Amino acid sequence: MSIDDDPVTTLDDLKTDLAGRHKWTPSAGASVDPAIVDADMAALDRDGYLIWENLLSAEECGQIRNTIEPWLGPTGRNSFEGRRTQRIYSVLSRTRVCDSLVDHPRVLAVLDRLLMPNYLLSALQAINIQPGESAQLPHHDDGFYPIPRPREPLAAATIWAIDDFTADNGATVLYPGSHRWGKRRPGDDDPALPVVMPAGSCVLFVGTLWHGGGANTTERARLAVTAQYCQPWLRPMEAFTLSIPRDVARTLSDDIKRMLGYSIHPPFVGAVDGLHPLRLLDEPR
Repeated sequence: MSIDDDPVTTLDDLKTDLAGRHKWTPSAGASVDPAIVDADMAALDRDGYLIWENLLSAEECGQIRNTIEPWLGPTGRNSFEGRRTQRIYSVLSRTRVCDSLVDHPRVLAVLDRLLMPNYLLSALQAINIQPGESAQLPHHDDGFYPIPRPREPLAAATIWAIDDFTADNGATVLYPGSHRWGKRRPGDDDPALPVVMPAGSCVLFVGTLWHGGGANTTERARLAVTAQYCQPWLRPMEAFTLSIPRDVARTLSDDIKRMLGYSIHPPFVGAVDGLHPLRLLDEPR
């Protein structure tokens, strides 16, 4: 091919999938009825969050709880993590029991519209709020990216209720509509909504929505799992390609592999030695 035949004449010509062996494929979100996703997106645009009840069965919640509880150890290192809150980071490196939360089709269907293709998993944590915990500092999850508001969200989060979420056991508190605010923080006059939902339910909210963990004034702990996602050109909170061995990564779904960084954001973001990172999983063990 001569230089005159080169199809790349502008930078826009590089915004396509250049992979030869590992082509981009749709996520499991493509299996969800578009009309359902339309309704989800309308609620998300209006309120900044949406709630899906009873996505997990009681048996699935019990399995997650039984798997996670032995790893619950020390409480947080500061008031933001929670002095009476236990957290397990990098859950994907420990167990497969939460994989179906990370790549749930209903979640991916929304993320496929909200974020750019090849979006990444930013964090997967278990959070156990113990009795006596105080309310968490209100924050928005993409606030550590230094891009001024108002703006489109750079991230999104799900919180899965493994125990019932009640108004007094540490249910996440949201500020509806705050995803559209500018620089200001929540004030005393801003309506706050505790996410009351039964075990097995999930709340999804955009990264610009102000929220925080609620106080737990009961005598029982409240267990949840949170999966957070970000745009493909941002650095995730958890470095999963370091914490998850390749032998484990090979066993994960195609969607999760992509979200861990075994993907290319066109034309070159995420390449390893100039090649697609999935080639690393093709290598002999």
